[in-house]
Amino acid sequence: MMTNTGLRCGAALGFAALLGAATLAGAQDQTGTASPATRAAHSATARALPPEGTRDARDAQRGFLATRKDPVIRDAAGKPVWNLDAYAFVSGTAPETVNPSLWRHMTHLKRHGLFQVTPGIWQVRGFDVSNMTIIKGQSGWIVIDPLTSVEAAQAAMALVDETLGKRPVTGLIYSHSHGDHFGGARGVIDAAAVEAGKVPVIAPAGFMEEATSENVMAGAAMMRRAAFQFGTGIAPGATGQMGSGIGMGLSSGTLSLIPPTDTVARTGETRMVDGVTLEFQIVSGTEAPAEFNVFVKPEKAFLSAEIATCSLHNILTPRGAKVRDARAWARYLDEAATRYAPQSDAIISSHCWPIFGRAEGTAWLAAQRDNYRWLHDQTVRRMNRGETMDEIAEALEATPPPGHAKEWSTRGYYGTISHNAKAIYQFYLGWYDAVPANLHRHPPAARAKRLVEALGGAERVLALADKAIAEGDYRWSSDLLQNLVFAAPDNAAAKTMLARSYEQQGYQAESAIWRNQFLAAASELRNGRVDRSAAQSNDMIAALTTQELIDSAATLYAPERAARRGFTIAFDLVDRKEQAVLEVGEQAIIGRVGTLPAKADVTIRAPRRAMLALLFVKAPLAMVSRMEGVTIEGDTAGLQAVLDALDPMPRSFDIVTP
Repeated sequence: MMTNTGLRCGAALGFAALLGAATLAGAQDQTGTASPATRAAHSATARALPPEGTRDARDAQRGFLATRKDPVIRDAAGKPVWNLDAYAFVSGTAPETVNPSLWRHMTHLKRHGLFQVTPGIWQVRGFDVSNMTIIKGQSGWIVIDPLTSVEAAQAAMALVDETLGKRPVTGLIYSHSHGDHFGGARGVIDAAAVEAGKVPVIAPAGFMEEATSENVMAGAAMMRRAAFQFGTGIAPGATGQMGSGIGMGLSSGTLSLIPPTDTVARTGETRMVDGVTLEFQIVSGTEAPAEFNVFVKPEKAFLSAEIATCSLHNILTPRGAKVRDARAWARYLDEAATRYAPQSDAIISSHCWPIFGRAEGTAWLAAQRDNYRWLHDQTVRRMNRGETMDEIAEALEATPPPGHAKEWSTRGYYGTISHNAKAIYQFYLGWYDAVPANLHRHPPAARAKRLVEALGGAERVLALADKAIAEGDYRWSSDLLQNLVFAAPDNAAAKTMLARSYEQQGYQAESAIWRNQFLAAASELRNGRVDRSAAQSNDMIAALTTQELIDSAATLYAPERAARRGFTIAFDLVDRKEQAVLEVGEQAIIGRVGTLPAKADVTIRAPRRAMLALLFVKAPLAMVSRMEGVTIEGDTAGLQAVLDALDPMPRSFDIVTP
């Protein structure tokens, strides 16, 4: 998802015979062309949209001051990391290959530059997926959320200084623990100034643990899935990527992290930063496990971070994460609507554009509150009647609340009713629907072979899918074809037809990230999988605890390959003044941080980077032993046997094929 400079240690740190083509409805569709069913779906969507009104068009451009002359932001080597004009093509009537609601949304979301919100608050928008908020202090700038990358943050600050006058950054605030809200830190401030106590860095309690741990254990899977969610490698365009629903996309520069010097644990806590009083609302456990909102008292402005934006959000992100608490989300929005919005002349967000006016802001927060509460309560109500997650999602999607027809910001440009209803079901009951047939099903490829055989073979499945496509039932056609692809991965006709089915579903999607996933799948079916690996940020690696690292290394252990069991490895990490031990057992590796054991089979005294090289990079033992400051004593043959039992860090894996 992000390309960084640093150590490459991946997740640890970040259908018989073919039918003639002329007989296949799918084969008659041209790539990049909307089918009649898709055009009809778009017409139905357009008829059901809320009244256009003027609020979004007005608020999205209100206060515009300036933007960069050169739209391309580059890294030190001259490589582009962001293009402000990537979505300049979004203008006029929606093309037939884009959902009209999503197209309308992007006409507002594509705006970029420096915008004034109040006399003392500005935002840089469109320089990344997130917004950078600037508050004028007595002597400098207070920055909230320094974007994803150092390069994007530097470009944003340069625009601020050029337009408003150069001032030092006198405070940095992270609203929550996701990388697009802290990754550009070193592009805004000098770490030395923070270490010297000159610049406070404020974050919600638990920030460091959550910022470093979310992508550790499941990092490889999350990064692979994130490539689908954000449409990595798919160019923006009328038949391509259409942003992410809450922003255009993610900048691809250098991720950094400067640890906070102060944390906030309770709602109502205040901090004085460069003469500006800030009050915080803790909303952890909703959109992020560590998150707060910020009320800027002198300016009467409220930052709703990411619990309220221009779209329904995700209770569970498609890339994967821990399920979020929709009930708590609604409760915090209610607190914001009743406590902070009535005294706020503007409500700003870490994504999208502001809402101006106290009554307008209160109503905006209340509408989003009601949406999450409806999602939660109706899912639970139906769940307790015995409905499954698929049945609930289908019912709620078909009967959205009345407010859905009036308020644009509750629509699913990012999260969706369907996905969120399933997430809430999972939050309470897990994946199992209590039907025993689903308790121990065959794995996908084995099940697919049986289903294809039961349906009469590959030719029969192709014919059924062709009929479904001709009727515009792409959901059924993709279900049929995905099973055929898993049963017969070399069936070119199946993959071609499935790609077209996915493509039309992408064109129909109102959610930008649903569109991305369908189009990414279609691309891989046509062109194959592209392996993408990214080096993890040195700052992120440094911030990870040693316990998190050794626990992550233990997930690489393949006990069936282990030649040595009951083997103890001691690490004396001289640069950290830490000791760790790995005990290699019959089934698992147990890691502990603490004192060295009285007796170990091998002891490694070295900087922590040597441990990373051995366990994650799988650098040759002989090479690591020659690194400066490394000594290895004991059974090196046994150590090598253990290292050989560790999987290499996974770079990628197949999703649309088995």
